Amino acid sequence: MNIASVSDFRELARRRLPRMFFDYLDGGSYDEVTLRRNVADMQAVALRQRVMRDVSRLSLSTTLFGQTYAMPVGLGPVGFAGMFARRGEAQAARAAAQAGVPFCLSTLGICGVEESAAACAAPIWFQLYMIKDRGVMSELLARAAQARCSALVFTLDLPVAGARYRDYRAGMSAPPGLGAQARRAWQGLTHPAWVWDVMVRGKPHDFGNLAGTVKDAKGFGRLAAWVAANFDPTLTWADIAWVRKHWSGPLIVKGILDPEDARLALDAGVDGLVVSNHGGRQLDGAVSGIAALPRVAEAVDGRVTVLLDGGVRSGLDVLRALASGAQGCLLGRAWAYALAARGEAGVARALEIIRAELLVAMALTGCTDVRAANRDLLAVSD
Repeated sequence: MNIASVSDFRELARRRLPRMFFDYLDGGSYDEVTLRRNVADMQAVALRQRVMRDVSRLSLSTTLFGQTYAMPVGLGPVGFAGMFARRGEAQAARAAAQAGVPFCLSTLGICGVEESAAACAAPIWFQLYMIKDRGVMSELLARAAQARCSALVFTLDLPVAGARYRDYRAGMSAPPGLGAQARRAWQGLTHPAWVWDVMVRGKPHDFGNLAGTVKDAKGFGRLAAWVAANFDPTLTWADIAWVRKHWSGPLIVKGILDPEDARLALDAGVDGLVVSNHGGRQLDGAVSGIAALPRVAEAVDGRVTVLLDGGVRSGLDVLRALASGAQGCLLGRAWAYALAARGEAGVARALEIIRAELLVAMALTGCTDVRAANRDLLAVSD
C-alpha cells in the first residue's frame, strides 16, 4: 500500500494487530461519542484561504519549554505501545528525535524510561499518573530525572478508568477464564507476523517503568491489575505541590477541558497544559479538545504554554489547533497507527506526511511562521 495519509496507517494497523490491541488503540469509552466528536469537530474548523501573500519561505521552528523543535508537534503518551510493534516506545522515540520533535513516554509503556531515553539522541518527556503509593511515584520521578527527561506530563483525568466496551468485547479487559484465554490465543495465531515481531522478538512484555518498582506485581497481567487498582481518586490541586517537590523541570498537566480548571492550573504553578479528553477514552459526551481550546487559551492568556491532544490526524489539523489558541499538538493515535503498521519507519513517514501537510496548509492560508498563527486564520461564517 502506498501511504498517503494517517488514515492509511490506521487500515494497515487494523490488519496487522490482533483485535484486542487494535480495539484498545482505536477505541474510546462507552458509545464513543466523544471519540467521534474529537475528529468531527476538528474537521469542522474552517480555515481562511488567502492569496497573493508571498509564501515562498515558511518557518515551522517552535520553542516549547526551553527546547527548539522542528515543528509544533510531539508524540504524546500512548500506553502499551510496545505491544503494537517490537519495543515500540524505543522505535517511536528514535523516529521523533530524527524528525526533531519531542517524544513523551507513558507510565504504561512496555519500554522503561531508561531504554526509551537511551534509544534516541534527544531528551524525551515523561508522562505520570497520580498513583496511591507515593513511594512508587517518587521513584518514577527520580528515574525520569536520571534519564534526563526534559519535561514531565502529569495526567489529571484518570482518577478512575472510563468503561471501554471494545476492550471488554475483544478480550483486553474481559474477566479471566478459559474462554477469554482462548479468544486471545486465537487472535495471536491469526496474526503470525505480529506474533513473531512482538511476542517472540519483543520480550519482556511488562510495563518497563513499573516492573522493577512494584515489588508485589510480577508479570504483565498482575501489573495491569495493580495499575487499575492504584490510580488515586483523591487527587486535588494541592498534589501539584508534592509533584513539584520531586520534579525540578517543566511541569505540564494533561486533561484540561474547562477554563476554570485552566485557571486553577495556573494558580498551582504549572508550566504548561494539554487540552485533552484522553482521546475520548474517559467521560463519553465530554466536549472535544478543539471545541474547548479557545476558551482555555483565553483563560490562561499566554501565561503558560497550551498544547492540544485529541483528533489530530493531519498537518491541516495542526494548523487548525494553532489558529484556535494552541502553541503545539500532541499526536496519539496518529503515531501509534503508524508504529503498529510499519514500526519506526512508519512513525517517521507519518511525521513526514504531517510536516508536508502543515506546510501546504500554511501556504494556502498565507501563514509564513507557525509562531504567528492565530484566530485571523479562521474563516468566519456570514
